[in-house]
Amino acid sequence: MEPTPPVSNVQIEDSWKKVLADEFGQPYFAAIKGFLVSEKKAGKTIYPPGPLIFNAFNKTPFDAVKVVILGQDPYHNPGEAMGLCFSVPKGVKVPPSLVNIYKEINSDLGLPVPGHGDLTHWADQGVLLLNAMLTVEAKKPASHQKIGWQTFTDAVIRRISDMKEGVVFLLWGNFAKGKKALIDQTRHYVLEAAHPSPLAGDAFRGCRHFSHANQILEKQGKQPIDWSV
Repeated sequence: MEPTPPVSNVQIEDSWKKVLADEFGQPYFAAIKGFLVSEKKAGKTIYPPGPLIFNAFNKTPFDAVKVVILGQDPYHNPGEAMGLCFSVPKGVKVPPSLVNIYKEINSDLGLPVPGHGDLTHWADQGVLLLNAMLTVEAKKPASHQKIGWQTFTDAVIRRISDMKEGVVFLLWGNFAKGKKALIDQTRHYVLEAAHPSPLAGDAFRGCRHFSHANQILEKQGKQPIDWSV
């Protein structure tokens, strides 16, 4: 096992580095780092690429967080995972779950369905696109489910809950709904729906989370999210 890296060595945006400093010093975090290093030395391909593991945090500083969308696992095919849940780089085929998200935005807000899957524009406006697991082995979904990432991302959710007010959490599917216990609902807003995956049928359709989130933000005097990309 490698020694615990100093906080300064973790490549993450400064406001998150301060908020999460205690986590970076924990043995579980050193274990995650050690596991990823050993897997790469063994020749395994890990997604997303190293510089994008903390992309959600780098694109959406702690103070800017207004909405949290919680995903589960990074995409496990080449060129897809970019460190933002549900998002893929421009030029990559839009995944089925994101197709359904776009359809709901079109139905809810009348916005055109985009031809790409890059959600960076959301992240830049304060939508934290957080996967519960921040890495995955190529072609092996959920392969890093038990290496410690959920301890870290649960701590992220708790910090947001404890240190901010009026954040809108969008929890889609049973896995995400299971994180509701981490959120103080006297301080924040939780909107729940089925997962947008086609495997859930049409259950996501009609949730209208995008207009609802904006209504909640506007009532607080906050700028609503432009859900176009």
